[in-house]
Amino acid sequence: MLNKAYFCPKYQNMFRQGDRVKFLNEKGGGVVVKMIDTRMVLVAIEDGFEIPVLASDLVSDGLLSEAETKHTAAPLTSQGQKVFEEEIDHRKAKLRRFAKNPEPEGVYMAFVPHEQQWILTGPLDVVLVNHSPAELLYSFSVQEESGFRNIDYGQMGAYNKVTIETINREDLNNWCTGVIQALLVFEHGKEIYLPLHAPFDIKPGRFYKEGSYQLFGVLGEKALHINLQNLSSLLDTPFMPHELKFDRVTEPIRKHRKEPSLIDKHRTERGEAVIDLHIGELLDNIAGLSSKDMFRIQLDYFKRTLDSAIENDYEKVTYIHGVGNGVLKQAIIKALEEVEGTKSRMASVSRFGVGAIDVLIKDRE
Repeated sequence: MLNKAYFCPKYQNMFRQGDRVKFLNEKGGGVVVKMIDTRMVLVAIEDGFEIPVLASDLVSDGLLSEAETKHTAAPLTSQGQKVFEEEIDHRKAKLRRFAKNPEPEGVYMAFVPHEQQWILTGPLDVVLVNHSPAELLYSFSVQEESGFRNIDYGQMGAYNKVTIETINREDLNNWCTGVIQALLVFEHGKEIYLPLHAPFDIKPGRFYKEGSYQLFGVLGEKALHINLQNLSSLLDTPFMPHELKFDRVTEPIRKHRKEPSLIDKHRTERGEAVIDLHIGELLDNIAGLSSKDMFRIQLDYFKRTLDSAIENDYEKVTYIHGVGNGVLKQAIIKALEEVEGTKSRMASVSRFGVGAIDVLIKDRE
């Protein structure tokens, strides 16, 4: 089992126990008692309380006197210890595993609006979700002009979430592109899982569409969420062991991995996929396109992904067509009449609203 007291000392070079600090956004300050985790500092303020504060909200105010240093080096008070224990995992919380429609097990990232009634305004939490029975060692980086910058790294428990950062809308462009890496660790298990390496590239326009924010079952809130990888997809391909010769381990022969197909880009779980046909999801730039051009592109992508789903033995594909005037929806239904072994139905309203359709693909055999 992993060490539960493992922390990532990103700010140890910035603040140390005994440093005097000031608050950036409020009057006053205090003394650094302890680093809580990668972002939080426990600060003793003048009235004797010890409170957790974001390191980014503090500025150094010089070192303490010898008397003050001796005071802060003493063990935490019972009240301070209680606050420390309560806040040490302040960014982490358990998932709603038994929600009505829980997502497939896997690793997700989500942008959760603070104002659930006004999802297009106000700050958002950037959340990493571990919806799996494994403990997770993770690294979260975003891309900048000069390369990648690590935002957070650490450990999270099974069926848990961690808030990476709380951001304002004007900072969204800085969080659209990056990569999340993780190692799944089981105390006991019959299977071996591959490490997660999940680049993400989110079109900024998605943050300003209400349809992008769907109910995320395991969080219990509306969020723009991305399935980084299903747990089943990380299961390592079985390999054939070879005998040892001359104390050398021969390289195992792994089964050939099939190249990912078009439909696999949208896979949500085994045999199922979700595809957003909004033109902003299909093209980065729609300048100069007429409504007829956009409709043709959407319908063409529907047909290509459906063909790919049939070829790769998918059972269900959900197409998000939007509400609009219903032209795209009717075109999809009409096109399905010519595809043997398929039928359609309205997709889950709780997950997709009224702007989506399920295409069910029968076993061709």
